[in-house]
Amino acid sequence: MDATQMTDDVGGSPARPTRRERARAATIDEIKETALRIMHEQGRTDLKFSEIAREMGMTAPALYRYFNDRDELLTAMIVDAYDDLGNKVAQAREAVDPDDLPGRFYAVAAAYRAWANREPERFALIFGLPLPGYVAPEEGPTTEAAQRAMMQLKAMFLDAGQRGELRSPMITHVDKALHKPAKDEDEVMTPAGAGPLPPEFFQACLTSWSMLHGFISLETYGHFGFIGPEGSDALFNTVVQLTALTSGYPWPADGDS
Repeated sequence: MDATQMTDDVGGSPARPTRRERARAATIDEIKETALRIMHEQGRTDLKFSEIAREMGMTAPALYRYFNDRDELLTAMIVDAYDDLGNKVAQAREAVDPDDLPGRFYAVAAAYRAWANREPERFALIFGLPLPGYVAPEEGPTTEAAQRAMMQLKAMFLDAGQRGELRSPMITHVDKALHKPAKDEDEVMTPAGAGPLPPEFFQACLTSWSMLHGFISLETYGHFGFIGPEGSDALFNTVVQLTALTSGYPWPADGDS
């Protein structure tokens, strides 16, 4: 049995981590933090154990006591990034009155944008170019973490649909190539008690993500410098409004937030 799964004799509560377990957890966190710092300093997401070990004053073989290889480290970092993004977006959504659907939609988009600007290396790690030589575990922790994060946007559409406030999206035709992905998605990402999204709203949800992500990617990688911070804010507001209106998500008809 893993030591972290042991329970106390009284009450069945989880046992407190031992000193060795706390030290190991702290070292694992330091390895991840060092890897992120190297990414930031070198402007790339590819990693070598030798670089991390040198920064930490360790030998490269010593890192193998904590991660089997570089891919296992990258997998852990990708899962952390998706979970952090999902948590930040969920917290922003829940901070807004549940009846204020446009406000919640804006809060989700703004939290996504803020996280990307604050965490450019982690943003690149999960949404940038494929990492050389890295193959994510099939149907493994990275897939599950991505689904948890992306569920935050889908939850907005499910909630609006259950309230009867979704309007018909601007584009209702759905190519047959998207029907199966829509069904498969509902099987793994629809909470118990919530009906599946019809294909046209599944498509609208993906389109919404594409539109928001497109703006955020351009901004994160510095392509809106010519319009300045105020211009970026104004354009972001327009993109959020346009995204909501074209997807059928409830939004004031005149576009006022």
